[in-house]
Amino acid sequence: MPQKPSSSSSPGSEPNQPDTGADEFQEALSEVERSLQALKERYAQVQRDRQRQAELQQRREQVRRELRQSSNRQALQAELKQIKEQLETIELNLESQLFSWGSLKEPFWQAVRFGGLGIVIGWILKSCAS
Repeated sequence: MPQKPSSSSSPGSEPNQPDTGADEFQEALSEVERSLQALKERYAQVQRDRQRQAELQQRREQVRRELRQSSNRQALQAELKQIKEQLETIELNLESQLFSWGSLKEPFWQAVRFGGLGIVIGWILKSCAS
């Protein structure tokens, strides 16, 4: 008895069904583009912070030299303190670029998932062995 070919066997047989593969690809591509743009922005910020950090370090050394030679110590010490605070802020910004919750989120949840799975499997094996 000959079999009739089913209409559902070919993926494009129904014109009303949306192409979900293309939609998923488009969403993934959009996400990659957003991630790339965010990465570019962070990179530019890091470059600006490093430039500013170098400028401040040079100015700090200049103020220290002037402090040894000048009689106007209060103004120079105030400027030195301000430079130190700005350098600390920049260093904090640079460090926060390296470690963020977003970069640790996926490994954290994978550890939780597989650690929990390991515990469940251990309980099952222990109950089977008893």
